[in-house]
Amino acid sequence: MATAAVRPAVVEDVEEIVRIQAGTWETAYAELVPAEALLQLRSPEAHRAWKDAVTAGGGHHVLVATEGEWTVGFCAAAPAAAPDGTVAPEAPTLGAEAWAEISTLLVEPRWGRRGHGGRLLAGAAEALRAAGAVYGLAWVPEADEASRKFYSSVGWEPDGTLRVLDTGQGELREVRLTGSLDLTLS
Repeated sequence: MATAAVRPAVVEDVEEIVRIQAGTWETAYAELVPAEALLQLRSPEAHRAWKDAVTAGGGHHVLVATEGEWTVGFCAAAPAAAPDGTVAPEAPTLGAEAWAEISTLLVEPRWGRRGHGGRLLAGAAEALRAAGAVYGLAWVPEADEASRKFYSSVGWEPDGTLRVLDTGQGELREVRLTGSLDLTLS
């Protein structure tokens, strides 16, 4: 059995991050997101955006999950405004009410159900807690039952907030899930 691990992403991981995001979205969100938007996930702009994210520092974290020699998933996380809209102070320790956002957590479907998502979320939570964050939030498409079940398994639940994104050819409804960064993974 190959060794599974999570580590901080480096610039050399950007191609795999783009591939995983595009491929996973093309599989999971083809009915939710227009084809033109999905094509943009492989664009030079997408590569630049991920390179910027990987090198951002300052509390921003991009982690990759590996199994043996394969990159199988990734997670991006950073400090966030609290659900009530208040913003944490710009200080080394953000304080007891600090919030962080998991902006993306994806594992290729063929590598699913092997613990990679949990390891990615645990790694992100550890890094975010080290910076003073206590709570996390993630926006998930309302129709994405698999992601909602995943977050529910670590105690994150919908907080009643919904946002609607304009896809250019319709709307994408997302629910906000919130919970503690002190995770208990099964």
